Parts: sequence; structure tokens; C-alpha cells
Amino acid sequence: MADDEAEEDAPAVELGSGPAVEGAPLARVAARFTWGIQRSEIVRREGDTEIRTPDGPRPLADVLDAVDVPYFESRREFEDAVRAEIGDGPVPTVPREDDDAEDAADADDSDDADAEA
Repeated sequence: MADDEAEEDAPAVELGSGPAVEGAPLARVAARFTWGIQRSEIVRREGDTEIRTPDGPRPLADVLDAVDVPYFESRREFEDAVRAEIGDGPVPTVPREDDDAEDAADADDSDDADAEA
């Protein structure tokens, strides 16, 4: 009974309405493993997973091909090696279909205002 009450009292987390981001966060992928682990095992299990990078999503296997570490002793070592390869910076977003429709409607409204002026 107390657990049910605690869940009802907890605030709901609302998702933002901003643009979508393609690819999985590196931390989420890293959380799927028990450390230490071989690079080849990571590629076997999650190589097809696209991770977020400043240049857009990239398959994890492609990123790890450029990393010279054959065995990762810890999650931190893995994340540091991957980040050294992909770089650091903002991740590009993808406009949602709803955003495209709103942008088109806004553009039509501004065209109408220009025509009246």
C-alpha cells in the first residue's frame, strides 16, 4: 500500500517536445556490459548499434575499428577511448514530422503578411 502511495505522489517526468536525436547515447550502450571485456565481444554484441556522435550517428563497430585498445578493463576506459575517436561536441538533431508541418505553416503565414504589406 505504501509503495502505491509513493508512486502516486512522485511527479511525472515529461518528455521534451524538441527535435529528435538519432543514435543511442554512449553511456546507455556502455551500461549493457560487464567490465572488463574484449573489444571483439563488444563488436559482436553491439557492433550494429548506432551511437550519437557530433557528426551524426555511427555504428559502434566502425568507431571501434579505429580504436587500438583490444581489451577494456573498465567502462570509463571504454567511454574515454570511444570519445577520443568520435570527438566531443553537440549532437545534431532531426526535425520531427510535426515540426516540419509547423515550419511550413509559419512560412505560409509570413508570406501572407508580406503580400499584405
